[in-house]
Amino acid sequence: MNARRHKAASSMASAAMPLAELERWLQARVDRHPAATSIPMLDGYAAAIVAGPVSMSPLGWICPLLAIDADAFNHGGTPEFAAISAVALRHNEISNTLSTAPDRFEPMHRREVNGDIDPRPWCQGFYAAMQLRPSAWAPLLDAGNVNHGLLLPILLHGRDDQSRPPLGSPQGGRNAYAEIPAAVEALRQYWMPIRYPRTR
Repeated sequence: MNARRHKAASSMASAAMPLAELERWLQARVDRHPAATSIPMLDGYAAAIVAGPVSMSPLGWICPLLAIDADAFNHGGTPEFAAISAVALRHNEISNTLSTAPDRFEPMHRREVNGDIDPRPWCQGFYAAMQLRPSAWAPLLDAGNVNHGLLLPILLHGRDDQSRPPLGSPQGGRNAYAEIPAAVEALRQYWMPIRYPRTR
């Protein structure tokens, strides 16, 4: 990491809101309809941005994620800017992990009282990010596409904007969440030639 990038990362880290505080902040904004109302949802959303088919400007995906105006990016020292910094930090962590050590990628799933993992909020966040560019994701939503299976571990636990599972009830797929880390990396690899086409 060069000195300028290191300085920018350090500045972002010092400005970032802690995740527990960020979750409370998101929940207090429910009436503004942020795309995520919990850290697992935010994490799934950020993972979809990293692994998805198109590169997007931070404004294009962070504003709907946090339900903020673009002007919030211009004012440091505010709760909005602290939330933006926290989101950017997590996005960069996911991107770095998938680029350098994909086998170490771990979604931030919530655990239920009995200790079971609940993958639904994370998958809901991932699916919400897909809706930012539905036409770009469309090929993998076609069940006839041989690569449709890359999305199955996520779609089995996701919810659409009507709170319905995209694939119906996840019967027989209760443990599909265990395949999500590998699926995210496979999706990133699948989209890479499209997202980052080589110039001749």
